[in-house]
Amino acid sequence: MAIWRAGVDAVLPQKLIPQAITNRSLGIQEALNQGGRILVVGAGKAGAAMSEALERALPDSIARMEGIVNVPADTVRPLERIQLHPARTGNANQPTAEGVEGAQQILDLIAGTGPEDIAIGLWSGGGSALLPLPVNGVTLEDKQKVTQLLHESGATIDEMNAVRKHLSQIKGGRLAQAFRGRAFFNLIISDVIGDRLDVIASGPTSPDSSTFRVALGVIDKYSLRSLTPRSVLNYLEKGGKGEVPETPKKLPGHIYNIVIGNNDLALRVGQAKAEEFGYRVENLGSEIEGETGTVAASMAQMVRDILSQGGHARAPICLLSGGETTVTLGKRHGLGGRNQEFVLAMLNALSREVMTHVVVLSGGTDGEDGPTDAAGAVASAETFPSADELKLSPTDFLSRHDAYHFFQPIGGLIRTGLTQTNVMDVRVILIA
Repeated sequence: MAIWRAGVDAVLPQKLIPQAITNRSLGIQEALNQGGRILVVGAGKAGAAMSEALERALPDSIARMEGIVNVPADTVRPLERIQLHPARTGNANQPTAEGVEGAQQILDLIAGTGPEDIAIGLWSGGGSALLPLPVNGVTLEDKQKVTQLLHESGATIDEMNAVRKHLSQIKGGRLAQAFRGRAFFNLIISDVIGDRLDVIASGPTSPDSSTFRVALGVIDKYSLRSLTPRSVLNYLEKGGKGEVPETPKKLPGHIYNIVIGNNDLALRVGQAKAEEFGYRVENLGSEIEGETGTVAASMAQMVRDILSQGGHARAPICLLSGGETTVTLGKRHGLGGRNQEFVLAMLNALSREVMTHVVVLSGGTDGEDGPTDAAGAVASAETFPSADELKLSPTDFLSRHDAYHFFQPIGGLIRTGLTQTNVMDVRVILIA
């Protein structure tokens, strides 16, 4: 837990924001010193903590500051100059009417900038769902309908984004396009593999390489024209004919996008903490993706290989990895998330004898894992007797994707509450 927590703490906004403001190479403080209004906008799970950290980092400039940031309702708190707008309740990652209201205020604030104004954008994971603003003529329900159709059809994130960006007044670079001020600094905590700016929060300040024709091609690829709301098709078809302006393919030089925190940083700091404890660390990197069960099987084999090569006779080993895996669910399934599923799959793949040398932990850095109140789970040799006593079978619960109800009664869940950051997942495997 100390290793995992060190990684999470490294990407907390209260550390990252002051570092960015005082980094002379970024030029933020220098630009602010030239006067003008400071307009703050943003969206994401880390939005509240980022906003609070920004106010604290700029005590001499706070009188010139105003702003609105869309955040989950349970992170809202009163701040001096920035309004935190509740755009989501609970952990259902779905756009809401409240989110639309806040997004409209964000767009209006940026569109109303004057030539001397500075804007600061605060973007983090979950920002896309917290920043819904459909184009005129398309309702939120219509946009949700086509998104759900694409999701059920197995569309990739890039395919879904191509459609969603072309149905938005704010994503795909549209927000930056509306800016009329002196400089727009966007501070970003990345929750995507490769830190792709066009994917984080659906890229409100990043150029968009997709087109209306690409978006229509996605609809056709999955044969969804007959099911897609007519308002959506009409708008995309108008765009395809050039009757609606495209998303920007290039943005002015005074739009700055700066990744201030990511999964790689969390892993590096987690590695330093593990080394303090005397572990020999193998950092497997921040770009691990794929089906959770497949990833767990590969890592279980890695653990067996290390032990069979006499790894237990040398210094203890820590395997660190990041990224974000997926879980393909059937129509009937239990409760859990990819981190809980990973730990259960590792437990199921490793023998009791092997687990006497091993501890496995996996947790979402945002403090959330699937639709549950847990960040993830941890398992060790003690997990087996606890499960035996309650007659809980790892194989049975894994087959039903019900990891939460396996770990809950034996105390294996990690509950941190919302951490107010989000850089995907961190997995820690210790081998004695």
